[in-house]
Amino acid sequence: MAMAFATFNLSPSLRFVSNNKGFFDSQLSNSFLSSHLFLGTSSFSVPTLSFSTIHQTSRCPHINASPCSSTCFRCFAQKSPVDGLGSNGASERLVVLVIGGGGREHALCYALQRSPSCDAVFCAPGNAGISSSGNATCIPELDISDSSAVISFCRKWGVGLVVVGPEAPLVSGLANDLVKVGIPTFGPSAEAAALEGSKNFMKSICDKYGIPTAKYQTFSDASAAKQYIKEQGAPIVIKADGLAAGKGVIVAMALEEAYEAVDSMLVEGIFGSAGCRVIVEEFLEGEEASFFALVDGENAIPLESAQDHKRVGDGDTGPNTGGMGAYSPAPVLTEELQSLVMESIILPTVKGMSAEGCKFVGVLYAGLMIEKKSGLPKLIEYNVRFGDPECQVLMIRLESDLAKVLLAACRGELKGVSLNWSPGSAMVVVMASQGYPGSYEKGTVIRSLEEAENVAPCVKIFHAGTALDLDGNFVARGGRVLGVTAKGRDLKEARDRAYDAVEEIKWPGGFYRRDIGWRALPQSEFARNA
Repeated sequence: MAMAFATFNLSPSLRFVSNNKGFFDSQLSNSFLSSHLFLGTSSFSVPTLSFSTIHQTSRCPHINASPCSSTCFRCFAQKSPVDGLGSNGASERLVVLVIGGGGREHALCYALQRSPSCDAVFCAPGNAGISSSGNATCIPELDISDSSAVISFCRKWGVGLVVVGPEAPLVSGLANDLVKVGIPTFGPSAEAAALEGSKNFMKSICDKYGIPTAKYQTFSDASAAKQYIKEQGAPIVIKADGLAAGKGVIVAMALEEAYEAVDSMLVEGIFGSAGCRVIVEEFLEGEEASFFALVDGENAIPLESAQDHKRVGDGDTGPNTGGMGAYSPAPVLTEELQSLVMESIILPTVKGMSAEGCKFVGVLYAGLMIEKKSGLPKLIEYNVRFGDPECQVLMIRLESDLAKVLLAACRGELKGVSLNWSPGSAMVVVMASQGYPGSYEKGTVIRSLEEAENVAPCVKIFHAGTALDLDGNFVARGGRVLGVTAKGRDLKEARDRAYDAVEEIKWPGGFYRRDIGWRALPQSEFARNA
């Protein structure tokens, strides 16, 4: 099978990538053509339409890759309709705008571009790696904090679906503004996004609707918080109430460490308004797992399971990060446990939010602890967007039409929908700048990325924090920079492929954990990376 992608140079600042699947036959495209093809800087000629195409054979999920062997799973989405959606609306073609510019958004762009119902993908602001991969047309000049600018862009380019990646635009109400003017948006309202934006709100929902979670108390006074900590003892968990870029959780193993965490948030204000209240929470011992569900306001369908690695160091040591790697599926989440999570955590949350008058539409990401003493799941936290880096392993395994499924969620039509996944496993190893999650140097050069993607079948590198220097080299501009992702027949093969690719990358300014997947694989499998 061959897939064709067209590149249109509509202006000096915009490089447009299309899947070339009938885009010019739709009403949306007629408007697009009449509005934009007269531009003097366009590479189109009118009335004769000419453009260049890049042909991509059914290899692994990137251009110029080595063809997959017969044992490698298909790396492209199947062309069959998504189960439960039927053929209704089969001719509907979408232009999609992804909001964000990290590794999660790159993975979403990658999956959306493969969707049969998606004709073109924009990403704002995007990043250099997304743009260079051809997975989306990046719009760095679009101010995603300005709802009116986003709305104008959607109207100008005929966007039929907006997918919001990061939590900050959701909490600030971007989805509210888009939905208000009739633009389908996958992502919750500001009111519903409080599930992530305020840990105290999330805990209150748990209390009211009987959702299992750790025992806690909320404080705005440091002295009262310390007194409670003294009564409870250590280890204990201190959390900033608001959004703190993944750094607002301290697992304190000693009382003094807990007291310092409280002072840093409530007295010193290191997280600003996000830390003006703290949640002091019971320490749960067990194995963490990530559970994702797509929600349409009333119904929810589960995604595949995944397991993240939050700590910066091997063996889960050092400070928490945004995530240093992940794999899917997660053996700890058995089918029985997944059903229990849906029944005891996800569905009560969906129904509770609806009863509270703020229906949730989007992806619910439940951070779980499978408690050691009971073997049962408890909710640690909610995120209201795809996890990063879990999104990378989910999107590389997804075989359903993502654009169609997300649009169904926006329309309240998820009931009866099921998703198709490739068999086997996937793993992502995050490469970060030296010093992360503390201070780190920006601008360090990264080489041999193309060679890394070609080192083994079914390898894809998702860019989280890259830019191009004046010489055209990729350089690091963030803490977490690359998500080296691979699929395999099993977790061992996925792991071997991912680490083979990592070792090919020439980046002295970066580092990575060498034990991603250690909970699910024998320790002997990690000897070569020691």
